[in-house]
Amino acid sequence: MKLFLILASFLLACGERFDEPIMILTQPSSSPAQKYSFLSLGDSYTIGESASEYERWSVQLADMLRRDSVSLSNPDIIARTGWTTAELQDAIKASGNQKTYDLVSLLIGVNNQYRGQSTDRYRTEFRGLLETSIRFAGGRPNRVFVLSIPDWGQSPFAKNRDAKQIAAEIDTFNAIAQDECLKANIAFVNITPITRKAAGNTAQFASDGLHYSGRQMQQWAEAALPVAKKLLAQ
Repeated sequence: MKLFLILASFLLACGERFDEPIMILTQPSSSPAQKYSFLSLGDSYTIGESASEYERWSVQLADMLRRDSVSLSNPDIIARTGWTTAELQDAIKASGNQKTYDLVSLLIGVNNQYRGQSTDRYRTEFRGLLETSIRFAGGRPNRVFVLSIPDWGQSPFAKNRDAKQIAAEIDTFNAIAQDECLKANIAFVNITPITRKAAGNTAQFASDGLHYSGRQMQQWAEAALPVAKKLLAQ
């Protein structure tokens, strides 16, 4: 039986850390066994803060792939709102997860940007997470993909913030992530333009005004769909 590895979550804006146990959520016992396994790593955007379990982008992606005749399980998830690259790496180690997966996704970096951490630090720590992702994928970089950082500067939460500055910083962090993916032969899915198109559309955001709705995350899953399908076919 597949497991979700989820830690309790709080808003990105808090910047707080809590030492809480991992909550294990199992799939229904009636769920049929699937051929391929899936691990999704990240922060609030991976757990779908303020959205339902079924609206998470990686859960939607798994469902899309099954409808497309790809036998993929719902993802195990190691993620929490507020995590930076370093905090995600620490949590992965603390989880004790020694499994290997057929598909691994990574979406991380918004909290590095939000907290004003250096791009050099992000590059180093992101590279380390790529290496960790490859290990989870059984040493296969061609079974790992990365999603770009959404632009939270377009959210209702950020209405009194400098949207241009946030966008410029997000672009810088994403350029680093894309460059490191290129070096490691890892697929990079650019969802940032999709998140920018959500500006002014409340249906694209969760009730907290900062995170995204299932409708918006569906578009991320749709963008990742052909990439994931290609990786699993290799």
